[in-house]
Amino acid sequence: MAGDVMGVTVDGTVAAGWESVREAFERFVAAEPQPPEAQFVVRQHGRTVVDLWGGEDTDGDTLSGVFSLTKGATHLVVALLAQDGVLDLERPVSSYWPEFTGDGKEALTLRQLVAHRAGLIGVDGGFSYEEIADDAGLAARLVGQKPYWEPGTEYGYHAFVIGALTGEVVRRVTGRSLQEVYEERVRAPYGLDLYMGLPPELEGRWKPVLEMLPTPAQAAALVAGGPMPELMRVAFNAHGENPMDPVAYANHPRVRALGPASAGGVGTARGVAALYAAAISGVGGRPALLEPATAAEVARPHTPGTDRVTAEVDHFGLGFERQHAVGPEAFGHCGAAGGLGFADPATGIAYGYTRRRYGFPGGLAPENGPLTAAVLKAARGA
Repeated sequence: MAGDVMGVTVDGTVAAGWESVREAFERFVAAEPQPPEAQFVVRQHGRTVVDLWGGEDTDGDTLSGVFSLTKGATHLVVALLAQDGVLDLERPVSSYWPEFTGDGKEALTLRQLVAHRAGLIGVDGGFSYEEIADDAGLAARLVGQKPYWEPGTEYGYHAFVIGALTGEVVRRVTGRSLQEVYEERVRAPYGLDLYMGLPPELEGRWKPVLEMLPTPAQAAALVAGGPMPELMRVAFNAHGENPMDPVAYANHPRVRALGPASAGGVGTARGVAALYAAAISGVGGRPALLEPATAAEVARPHTPGTDRVTAEVDHFGLGFERQHAVGPEAFGHCGAAGGLGFADPATGIAYGYTRRRYGFPGGLAPENGPLTAAVLKAARGA
C-alpha cells in the first residue's frame, strides 16, 4: 500500500494493530529535508508486522551498505561459537593468536576484546580504502600496533577494526574466516538478505549510499562543537594524510566484495530484522540461534563508565550495543548512516532500520527514537 508524503513515496505494509508505526514512519519521512531512502522492518516472535520504505529510488529489495549494522552479524557469530564451546571468552586472546603480545596485549581475554577493551582502535597513519576492506590484512597490522590505552583497563569503540580482531581469533580456531562462518551458520540457512561480501549476481539490486548535506543550522552546530577528538579520529580512520570518507568507504567496490566484518556489510532492513529474529525467535520454521542464557549474556553490561572514543556511557554488552531506550534484555547495533538493528527478548521484537541517505552528522539517527517508541507501544498492545 503506497502513500505520498510531501512528494516522497512511502510504500509497504503493516499488520493489523501496527498502523501507528506506519504513521510514525510517515511523519518522519515528511519532515526530512531530503528523501531518506529508508527501509523499516519489524518482526515480532519471528512474524513480519512492519515492512515499509520511503524515498524516490529505494524499495524493499534495494541493497546498500549498512555500515556497523554489520557488527550485529559479527557479534552473533562470536556468541554462537562461545555458546557451542568452540571459543572460551575467559581465555587470553594470545592463546588463540600467539602473535597477539606486547604492551599488555598478551593478558587481554577474548571477552575483553569483544567488549572493545583492547585499545587497538586503529594504527598510526591510518588505513587506505584497499587496506581497510581486508580483515586479515587489518589484523596483521593491528597486532603490531601499540595500544592507545593499556589493554583491559578502559574501553572505546573499535569502529572499523573490531571485526578484524575478533575475526582473526575465529580464523585461528575454526580455519574459516568470520565471513565464511556467518554464511554457513547464519545467512544461508536463515535466508537473510544481509551479506558480508555481496555475491556478484546481486549487484543489480545494489544502490550506493548517498551524501546528506547539512542544513545551515547543522553546519553551524558542527563548527561550534570544535574539532573531532583525537581518539575518535583514530577510530574512524580520519587521522591520516587522507582522512577516510565514510560514504566513499561504504560504496567502495572492494569493501562491497569482501564484506569487512566491522562495517562492510550490504543488506536490507528485511535482512537486519531477520538477523535479530533468527537470534531470539527463529525464522521460517528454523529455531532461535541463541539460547536464552546466551541472549542474556550478550545483553549484560560489560562496559561501565564512559567510552573513550564516543563518550557514550555504559555503551556495550558483549560486543553488541546496549539498547537503553528499549530495555535491559535488548541488544543490537546502530550504523553510521543512521540505521539501527536490535532484538528485544522481552517483547519478541526484532527491529531493522536502514537508510541510504547518510544522516547528518552520522551515527544513530534521531528518528529511531519515535520509531522505537511506536514499535514498543504496538508490541505491548499486541
